[in-house]
Amino acid sequence: MMHELMYASSCGVLGSMDANRGDLLLGWDTDQFPADYYLTTQCMLVILAQGGLAPGGVNFDAKVRRESFEPIDLFHAHIGGMDAFAVGLKLAATIRKEGALAGFVKERYASWDTGIGAKIEAGSASFADLETYMLEKGDATPNVSGRQEMLENLFNRYVR
Repeated sequence: MMHELMYASSCGVLGSMDANRGDLLLGWDTDQFPADYYLTTQCMLVILAQGGLAPGGVNFDAKVRRESFEPIDLFHAHIGGMDAFAVGLKLAATIRKEGALAGFVKERYASWDTGIGAKIEAGSASFADLETYMLEKGDATPNVSGRQEMLENLFNRYVR
């Protein structure tokens, strides 16, 4: 879900979001109502970064589970989903305000701000340019750690 949100936002076409979740072990969504603060916070970070959603909004594309068959279950599902996104919005706003991720992301992708990285982002680098760049450079620069565990721990400080 996050890949699709980020991609749509980076292309300037994220105007609404089908809000549902699934089971990570299945590999697809199961149209469950959102209840995971980690997921809703990540979604709201994307939405806040682009200044909100327009012309749409956060739409529940979800169903109650088979065991939940009474009208009150649908009521609880909608309220819980709205609450989960409200919590996600508050947490995402705090994370952005404190700049907890911004510095890391800026440093992590700094190579895209100049040189061949900037040409690639601008869409002006050809395969010939890339070939020339690597032939002149020689060996690839060693990888730099993505610090996944550090970022997960940072995120956990907000989502409790």
